[in-house]
Amino acid sequence: MNSKNYSTKILVLCTGNSCRSQMAEAFLKSFDNSLEVYSAGTEPSAEVHPLTIEVMKEIGIDISNNKPKPVDDFLNISFDYVITVCDDANETCPNFYGKVKHRLHFPFEDPAKATGSKEEVVVKFREVRDLIKNKFKEFYQSEIERKN
Repeated sequence: MNSKNYSTKILVLCTGNSCRSQMAEAFLKSFDNSLEVYSAGTEPSAEVHPLTIEVMKEIGIDISNNKPKPVDDFLNISFDYVITVCDDANETCPNFYGKVKHRLHFPFEDPAKATGSKEEVVVKFREVRDLIKNKFKEFYQSEIERKN
């Protein structure tokens, strides 16, 4: 399948859509700008977590204009992949009315729940960011890149 004629459509879900799913969306877009990638939350936060924006900016990815979105906005859209990134979203993930070819679950710890000094919390955000980058790079290379 030629990627010029068809864009792979991916939705990344978590609870708040303020940390993990935002990172995953940004990484996928950075790997391949022809992908149609969205993220959403089952209970979206009011804003993207400031430390999510900070740790992504450290590696050259600006998500400062991103906003958390409710999963309901995407229920009638067909996706190639719907990927949950937290246990809660996996359990409460709504049924999609559109066609979903592949449902995947890549669980990551919620960095927003980290405690300690700001430095300790930032370290947790970086750890989760790097885990997400590695897992989604592996997913991209094995599932999308090799098919195009």
